[in-house]
Amino acid sequence: MNMKTVLILLGLALATIFALLCVLLTRGKTPSPCQQLPPEQEDTEDGQSLVFADLSPEEMSQVVRYLQGSLGVPLVDASRAKPSDNCIASLDLQVPAKAEALRFLDGGGARPPREALAVLYFGKQPEPNITEYVVGPLPVPAYHRDVTVHKYGGKVPYHRRPTLAVEYKQIGGFLKSQVFPSAPAFMQQVMEYDGANLAVMTAAPRGFQSGDRITWFVLFQNVSGFFVHPMGLEVLVDHSSLDMSQWAVSRVFYNGQYYRDMAQLESAYVQGRVSVEKVRKAPWDGDFSSMKPRVPPAALFPLQYEPQGPRYSVRNNRVLFQGWSFAFGMSVSTGLRLFDVRHKGERIAYEISVQEALSVYGSNCPGGMSTRYMDNSFGLGRYTSPLVRGVDCPYLATYVDTHSVSQSLRPRKRKASLCIFEQNLGSPLRRHYSNLQSLYYGGLVNSALVIRSIATVGNYDYVWDFIFYQNGALEGKVQATGYPSSSFLHGDGLRYGNRLWEHTLGTIHTHFINYKVDLDVGGLKNSLVAQDMAFEVTRAPWSPEQQMERPRLTRRVLDTEDQAAFRLHAKMPRYIFFAADSENKWGHQRGYRIQITSFAGDHIPESSSMERAISWARYQLAVTKRKEEEPTSTSIYNQNDPWTPTVAFADFINNETITNEDLVAWITAGFLHIPHSEDIPNTVTVGNSVGFLLRPYNYYDLDPSIYSHDGVFFTSEQDLKACETNPLACLPKTASCVPNFPPFTYDGFQNMSRL
Repeated sequence: MNMKTVLILLGLALATIFALLCVLLTRGKTPSPCQQLPPEQEDTEDGQSLVFADLSPEEMSQVVRYLQGSLGVPLVDASRAKPSDNCIASLDLQVPAKAEALRFLDGGGARPPREALAVLYFGKQPEPNITEYVVGPLPVPAYHRDVTVHKYGGKVPYHRRPTLAVEYKQIGGFLKSQVFPSAPAFMQQVMEYDGANLAVMTAAPRGFQSGDRITWFVLFQNVSGFFVHPMGLEVLVDHSSLDMSQWAVSRVFYNGQYYRDMAQLESAYVQGRVSVEKVRKAPWDGDFSSMKPRVPPAALFPLQYEPQGPRYSVRNNRVLFQGWSFAFGMSVSTGLRLFDVRHKGERIAYEISVQEALSVYGSNCPGGMSTRYMDNSFGLGRYTSPLVRGVDCPYLATYVDTHSVSQSLRPRKRKASLCIFEQNLGSPLRRHYSNLQSLYYGGLVNSALVIRSIATVGNYDYVWDFIFYQNGALEGKVQATGYPSSSFLHGDGLRYGNRLWEHTLGTIHTHFINYKVDLDVGGLKNSLVAQDMAFEVTRAPWSPEQQMERPRLTRRVLDTEDQAAFRLHAKMPRYIFFAADSENKWGHQRGYRIQITSFAGDHIPESSSMERAISWARYQLAVTKRKEEEPTSTSIYNQNDPWTPTVAFADFINNETITNEDLVAWITAGFLHIPHSEDIPNTVTVGNSVGFLLRPYNYYDLDPSIYSHDGVFFTSEQDLKACETNPLACLPKTASCVPNFPPFTYDGFQNMSRL
């Protein structure tokens, strides 16, 4: 055996050993050559991000114990509370004032005291009310202060309280024990009611004027996907009294007709005066609404993995990726939010957060026609779903647990309710192929970091994404899926939607999503600049007898809040950006452009008695001077009293000067949804995606992604198979390791309601 043969065999043996090491080591905890971890990035803000971190379970427990011992009144667990009890509705982080946080983050100032915001319902008082307390300092509280009047300009009446899950259960018990028994023949013969086969969906808001708490409850078959199985029966319950024995039925609706109560419906039915539309009993899986696959599995869908391990890091509540860094948190009411967003070390935004998700429905049934859901009242963070590996997020994404105290005295863990992953979007971020003059190819894969949560609020699932691109752009996006809400098809129902099944009307509705974007472009002080195009008619300088039209740039500084408030369907400048009080190398104001993706329907008329509660939806974009006393565009209390809104966004816009000020952009994106037969079994995300982009605009001297390690460039004169010339040539070797796919688990099932 000659030396050449020995070397070949030795090389093959080493290659085999290396491959086996890759397989074995990736299945353990030790980083291997296949899992080359990213080099440590300097991150002096790693501990600083904790000022924005969600409350820990230990902190939540400490706050609960402190409130139990310091308020001088008994606190009932909200999961068992009667309306006439006192209880803790929710706990959340009290985000420090921006000036205080920045002194700590940027100026070496003291760390702001860590505090919690507690929302309490006081039903057992001479004057029942909702009170908000700031409790601190954490982890061991020593004080609490009532901030309700300071925040809202007065006390918050008790009738505005968001409805607890236990109140829905109590209403369900009221229907089951007192309402349905008053119509035994109708319920047994028409509804085939057996005590467990009906599901209930709430409408909201609850009445027509401030102080009302009168709700339509729509009855469905209690099967999988019950939202599209309406039975034609709807009951209006007056549950305004804190004494549940005083609750009463105000009206009943069945198949197009209204009745005083169930007893009147029963009497009319027995006398043969009710037009009965018998609904075929659906099997437990819902039949047409079942999401169970109709075909057996075939070849597995494509999977993604990181051949050398994740190129991002997650420490505490801070994420590092390429030039990006940001802190994240989960608000009980508004869900996923970001703080201290930086690119290349410079802060781009102080806060980016969802404010509200609004749906306005139409129908010829009372529950549908009166529904205007304001989902932050229900809780976009409270109803964040556990995520399913490989479907909701890539299988090998980083999954993060979140915790909350919401309608309970004990912290609740939401396992794997947030995911972070880098995603190859399958297209070039930029590229050029040259076959004129010089021969070369240059390109950059569009690989971006995604942080995602999914909130399931009743029938709808909202997929919330924040996406970070290598060129310094940031995207906020929401995709809607889940089930369409439906009404019982009768009469002129097709004026309000499409027929989806035998008795199912998919009701027309709008979706509006509002974001708060507190940009700090090149510092705190920004101005708002609009640019667009116009055609100017001119004579060709070299041929004056010839006329030509040429596009030119238009530019305008928007000086006031009124100028910066763009109505929903009004023409808006196509380039609108936050401009810094500094210039790039080429003498342009450094800026970040706001670009909105929206297919919104119409906003509710401003003449409506409840419009002020959702007045943020008047505007596709409104830029206001930032104020600590204007932290949110809406309130969790607006849902149940929109006629006297606790927060009215329209009041934020009062023509103040916004030149060279700390500014906030309030962005509204939305779409009109007319449910159609392809929404059965349920709605897909394709085409149901809206949001916004923040894009650098003269912020840099050139595209920062040119410094990405992912760039590819080669010429016709180079060896394209050499790794040092073309990193793609190394992929077969680099990605040859078998990734470690952990076993599939899911801990998300919890029955939220039963009737």
